[in-house]
Amino acid sequence: MMKCFYIFKEKSSSRSAPELRNSNTKSSKSNSSSSGSASSSFPARSAGSASLPKRSIPEMYREKEQNLVVFSLSELREATNNFNRLLKLGEGGFGCVYKGKIRPSDGQGDLMEVAIKKLNIHGLQGHKEWVAEVQFLGVLEHPNLVKLLGYCAVDGERGIQRLLVYEYMPNKSLEDHLFNRNVPAIPWRTRLNVILGAAQGMAYLHEGLEVQVIYRDFKSSNVLLDKDFNPKISDFGLAREGPMGDRSHVSTAPVGTYGYAAPEYISEGHLSTRSDIYSFGVVLYEILTGRRALERNRPQVEQKLLEWVKQFPADSRKFNMIIDPRLRHQYSLSAARRIAKLADSCLNRNARERPTITQVVEVLQQAVQDSEDEISVDAKGAESSSSRSNLVGKNKDFSKMRITSSDTK
Repeated sequence: MMKCFYIFKEKSSSRSAPELRNSNTKSSKSNSSSSGSASSSFPARSAGSASLPKRSIPEMYREKEQNLVVFSLSELREATNNFNRLLKLGEGGFGCVYKGKIRPSDGQGDLMEVAIKKLNIHGLQGHKEWVAEVQFLGVLEHPNLVKLLGYCAVDGERGIQRLLVYEYMPNKSLEDHLFNRNVPAIPWRTRLNVILGAAQGMAYLHEGLEVQVIYRDFKSSNVLLDKDFNPKISDFGLAREGPMGDRSHVSTAPVGTYGYAAPEYISEGHLSTRSDIYSFGVVLYEILTGRRALERNRPQVEQKLLEWVKQFPADSRKFNMIIDPRLRHQYSLSAARRIAKLADSCLNRNARERPTITQVVEVLQQAVQDSEDEISVDAKGAESSSSRSNLVGKNKDFSKMRITSSDTK
């Protein structure tokens, strides 16, 4: 597993966080569902909104915090059978994630499956990242972002306890389906739909809110899949607001995951939405190749994915050599070339020359259409071939009938 890096403490911290409610009384949960079409349009802004001052995420959170449920620690212990190892779904920089069951906020109906993330107080992330996740996901609503249901915050003699409760995503992550040989590989069309949905979620963050949100940790393990393989971006502990006014970036200490962070962010601490675009380009190549951004167990020349794929340009005859063998040749070559070219533009070392997320979405939509058209042509070709084969068979039968008839005369 690729680990997060924290080079040094941030020089410019984000806006101060509002007080999170620490009572054990549950608030009413929002009835709005996160389900819906992945291509949902961005929220419309009123005609006069351009002249209104933009609110920060903490300010928007204050208006919506009542939608989140405040759980007691005892409730979450019961939900996870005291954080039983057998219910552990995974582990990351924040801590461990467990599968649990909770009662609906109205107390009616069957128990609901959830994912419960428990902060490791000795881990790479802490209270600051926990607060960021609560605030961002308390505000953000999109079909391609994971839904936060509530949280738990307890300060006791044994230290702090910080937990988050999310909707449960039964099909694990994109990472699992690309790299884990014990999990079925997802087919070509599903891969395209997953990465397109993730791009639409990212477009909402970059362009669909009053403030610009830089996700800062886009990678395949943070793209979760629901029961229908709809993608949802998760883990917002490292997210932050984008630059204000005419500024092109915010300056901050680099944090994130090796292999995915943009070069200007690592070297200069310059963070912008184009930093997310770079990370997106890395995942595009993971989708194509079925390889991780960094794999130490491969030969030296193949360990760094981005260096390896340079040997197989999108327009070259040997390009198909990089395609994930687990696809078993069931993919659209024209769409794959289009995606590789998109990935190359996302990985441009000059951040200003990278595409916007809206442009990324448009190219991916075209790649999906390419695949659909190619499949349609193949299907018609197979049908035509089958018809010709049947006609040949009938002609042979007819010839036999004529021969038999002449023999009997």
